[in-house]
Amino acid sequence: MGKIFCLMGKSSSGKDTIFKEIKKKMPFLQTVTIYTTRPMREHERDGEEYFFVGEEALDAFQRDNRVIELREYHTVHGIWKYFTADDGKICLDEHDYLMIGTLESYKKISAYFGENKVIPVYVEVEDGERLFRALSRERMQEHPKYAEMCRRFLADTEDFSEKNLQRCGIEKRFQNIVLEECLNEIMLYIQSCL
Repeated sequence: MGKIFCLMGKSSSGKDTIFKEIKKKMPFLQTVTIYTTRPMREHERDGEEYFFVGEEALDAFQRDNRVIELREYHTVHGIWKYFTADDGKICLDEHDYLMIGTLESYKKISAYFGENKVIPVYVEVEDGERLFRALSRERMQEHPKYAEMCRRFLADTEDFSEKNLQRCGIEKRFQNIVLEECLNEIMLYIQSCL
């Protein structure tokens, strides 16, 4: 029976980089790509980091009762929605999967597929280092969105509080201080869970 490894962490903890590296080094892991109504960033491609859709597509999934979990964020640019859909691409009888999520999406996906099938992989980075990484990344954008960067940083303090981590049963944590060491630790953990 397959597993879904749900990679989580605060913004700028290195989730996207870790995700891409694990996909290269463990190509047997299929991808669960979530959907979003937010605009695509300059370096993103539709179907890779996210499926970028409009409200109409979300409404269609909801009408068909195929939304597994839905989150909406009130950003400085308006409401952005992120959701995982039962779009026929997840087959736990045949594959193992890797996805990026939040604590809330992890809990809802666990409830949907079963707690024994969804494994949390929580990545941590010291807050000062995260802020430095976030600012560096934002400066590289053609049109930096510093206010949104700050909103995400502050929201993560509450979203990933110790209380919420405990509520979701997150015990194992991976420190992303040296990327290669963190990757190796996560890949060994994934192998041990299969």
